[in-house]
Amino acid sequence: MFGDPRHRTEDIRAADPLGADALLNAVPAMNADGDVAALTVALRAMVPDLDRAAQWSVGHALAAMRDLGILLGSLKRHGVQPAEAVPEVLPALELLGLRTDMVPRDTVHHYTTWNPVGPRRRSYTGHPTEFLLQDAVRMVLPGLVAALDDCGRIARLEPYDPGFAAALDRVARHLRAMVESIDLTVARVPPEYFALTLRPYFEEVEIAGRDYLGPAAAQVPLWPVDLTLWQCDRSDPAYDAFLADSVPYALPSWRAFHARHRGGVSAVSKLSAAVSWEGADRLPASLTASAEALSRVLRVLKTFRARHLGIARKAYREDVRLYEEGSGGAPVALLRSVLDLTRENETMVRRATVRRRPAGAPVGPSAA
Repeated sequence: MFGDPRHRTEDIRAADPLGADALLNAVPAMNADGDVAALTVALRAMVPDLDRAAQWSVGHALAAMRDLGILLGSLKRHGVQPAEAVPEVLPALELLGLRTDMVPRDTVHHYTTWNPVGPRRRSYTGHPTEFLLQDAVRMVLPGLVAALDDCGRIARLEPYDPGFAAALDRVARHLRAMVESIDLTVARVPPEYFALTLRPYFEEVEIAGRDYLGPAAAQVPLWPVDLTLWQCDRSDPAYDAFLADSVPYALPSWRAFHARHRGGVSAVSKLSAAVSWEGADRLPASLTASAEALSRVLRVLKTFRARHLGIARKAYREDVRLYEEGSGGAPVALLRSVLDLTRENETMVRRATVRRRPAGAPVGPSAA
């Protein structure tokens, strides 16, 4: 996975194939003034020559899409469809999408992970709170990338294998950055800032007759962990529909992971079958370790989702919100539904370990 040019983060951040540094530094002022004419001129000036763009490396193509994307979101925030204002950008976006094997607009990866830090940082507003939100997402994505290999191991192993519990514990460690990130956001980002100032820049943009979501944190791909732990065979139609819309925005390796594992048997189902097969009070130590590890990682997911739901409810209160749906295209009610599903699976796994003792465990008051 790490030979993938999409993981050469520093190279992508350093790249400026469109020569856009100076122009993009002026975008926050254009947005503050609502200067649609200047934004349109800027986008037109940045459209690359197609023959030249076709020769770019994947990293340079990703950087170019990142930089065009800031102008796409800016124009749409002011009520203008970018491809209508600058028709020549359409073939460039389609080419860059094909070159990078991603959707033909910028994603959360472009806006955060592949975004330069320091004076070259690309942003809509130039506001420190926008920078903080970008950095909060940067905290999360490396852990999710690292978790993907362990999710694959979990899908291949059975709960009796010691490697099953070990892989689950590594996933839990990787996911703790998500809880730290959401805590940082709760502490330092007023929900009203996101709802009223930043959310309008994440509106859908129409490209070749299809709407594409903006690069908001809602695109952060937590779903491979869900898929492995419970979602592939214990989901509900609303979450399935959300995933169908979300998966196309992921990196190619993540989309391939979804294609391989969406029809598999989840960790929760494998554990449930193993526990059911064992006789009363005969749960082997390896199975107990797997159940406890699975419970721990589900608890991390539950904690993150509960805090995320709290933020979303504040940002989309009726007296605050500008939009009915979140930036990922789903209503806040879906967050509650997925939290409930996560909680139900965690509770079921936890009860399995309480109900049965490991083989050889002491009997009597000390074992109660």
